[in-house]
Amino acid sequence: MRAFPWLGAIVLTPLYIQLTGCDALRDWQKIEMVQRNLDNMVFVEGGEFLMGNTGGWAMGADTIPAHEVVLDDFYIQKFEVTQEDFEVFVETSGHTIKARFYEDKRSESPERFEGELPAPVSWHDAKAFCRWLGEQSGHNVDLPTEAQWEYAARSRGQMVRHATDNGELLLGLNINSEPLSFLGFNRTTLTPPGTFPANPLGLYDMSGNAEEWVNDYYQPDYYQYSEKTNPKGPDSGRITPHLDEPERVIRGSRYGDTNSSSTVIRREVSESIMPLASGFRCVRN
Repeated sequence: MRAFPWLGAIVLTPLYIQLTGCDALRDWQKIEMVQRNLDNMVFVEGGEFLMGNTGGWAMGADTIPAHEVVLDDFYIQKFEVTQEDFEVFVETSGHTIKARFYEDKRSESPERFEGELPAPVSWHDAKAFCRWLGEQSGHNVDLPTEAQWEYAARSRGQMVRHATDNGELLLGLNINSEPLSFLGFNRTTLTPPGTFPANPLGLYDMSGNAEEWVNDYYQPDYYQYSEKTNPKGPDSGRITPHLDEPERVIRGSRYGDTNSSSTVIRREVSESIMPLASGFRCVRN
């Protein structure tokens, strides 16, 4: 059901803008953005799959052991949330950005904050966007759990190493091959969501674009004791000593090499840190 069933009847003419002013334009931008983000969600039928590294898909002891997981149905956004949409959220909701050194990073790398690119954010900011989207629409919207993210990236848990159209990385064909000037050597640049083909489930950029925040706390040994049904991660996250705050999981990768762009790779990041290569998408439960 549409969150705003009357949306299609509105025609925003120049006269309407002139008569009602900037507030009406902001309201329209919010309504359009909320509806578009909801409309871009793909239904994912739940099921059982073997989560984690089944052998040779990634480096890192935190990707093993592979373990059985059962998930309920959910919806997930087919695209990463863009910087433009994130800015509409900040302006219309009054959200205070929680990412450390946000303005400094924006000044240093303005090209990373172009409106059509995935929004670089902290975990707090990604979480706030998804919860706000739910409040505006009346749905239960949140960041995906780590299990939901991997299940969707692997097109309902199929044995595929990368979340591309064919399960492989083909530079310039299903992943960008241009270097990231502001992130260092041997990395691929971020592209507007939907630039390259979707995975078989219809989801874009879950390998080879932004690293994406998920809801879960990070513990390196979590796979050893993960719940089987709808796992939501450990009860607390490993603490980053110099920040005195918990770490969260970030999935996917902007790297173009085989191991670090796999569907099972995990990385831990303190929840107020904003990697320039970060991004996110929301789910509806």
